[in-house]
Amino acid sequence: MLIDTLKELCALPGVSSREDAVRNYIRAQASPYADSIRVDVMGNLIIEKKGAVPGRKKLMLAAHMDEVGLMIHTITDEGYLKFSTVGGIDRRVLIGKRVLVGDRQLPGVIGLKAYHLTGAEEEKKVPKLKEFYIDIGARDGEEARNYVSPGDVAVFDSDIVEFGHGLLKAKAIDDRIGCAVMVELLKEDLPMDCTFVFTAQEEVGTRGAFGAAFSVTPDIALVLEGTTAADLPDMADRQKVCAPGKGPVVPYMDGGTVYDRGLFELLRSLAVENKIPWQTKEYVSGGTDAGAIQRSKSGVRVAAISAAVRYLHTPSSVASLEDCRNILMLARCFLKAVSTME
Repeated sequence: MLIDTLKELCALPGVSSREDAVRNYIRAQASPYADSIRVDVMGNLIIEKKGAVPGRKKLMLAAHMDEVGLMIHTITDEGYLKFSTVGGIDRRVLIGKRVLVGDRQLPGVIGLKAYHLTGAEEEKKVPKLKEFYIDIGARDGEEARNYVSPGDVAVFDSDIVEFGHGLLKAKAIDDRIGCAVMVELLKEDLPMDCTFVFTAQEEVGTRGAFGAAFSVTPDIALVLEGTTAADLPDMADRQKVCAPGKGPVVPYMDGGTVYDRGLFELLRSLAVENKIPWQTKEYVSGGTDAGAIQRSKSGVRVAAISAAVRYLHTPSSVASLEDCRNILMLARCFLKAVSTME
């Protein structure tokens, strides 16, 4: 069930600030199990569910709904769409990729000047963003403007494929894996009262999580995420952050957060006790909603469980299905442990 939910979530468009389709799906899945559901002004979906005990500590679970994408800013007289990136995207992955544009999900292709027109010096450089365009097959600018407006977003159009030894290829595994785990937890009997926050606009500066944390005021927050794997053959060992298939990633630090030491040790001990394979980051990188949550009000104790994901922020992210299942198992153990905390 977890993997089916993950695939359905990855198929949905949800560029930062346009998370509507993802939010609507999650709301429909959670409604039969939730005690209360609300959407705040940032677009965060906040769901309360009662458990066996209230819990002495107020626990918030967080995963972000949004994904990286493109935003249209200009429509040329020839009918091509010029764009900016929404979130961190390596320009090298854009050439020739399929996209879906606007609410109508118009198919398009990201284009660039033909290779045979490229000079020797140009060939050595990554093209600037202003050199790219989206081709939606319009005859001219007038026709294109009938379908697309500045401010519309484009999302990668990517097939979802299981391959190799239990690997999944899809767009937006970051962070639809966290969302999928939380959806599955919502369907279960919980050991304590929990607040599930599906956040907006993480990819453009953890904007949703900051407001949500002020609203929820948790004592403890568990962030469920996808994180950079970087286990490729040309990477130096010291830069290989983590690897798909080696278990959930339990970080002690990243680019935005030093995680609560006690909660890090708790997750580590729970993994060992329950024979759940786990790993930590061997190279400090990235950042999550935990950074914003930790800094809210008088401070929040934060922990994270992540999936190691190759080719993050591309149309073809790759994660281990077994890691995904183990993240759900470790999150269950964490909830049980927090329910008995003084």
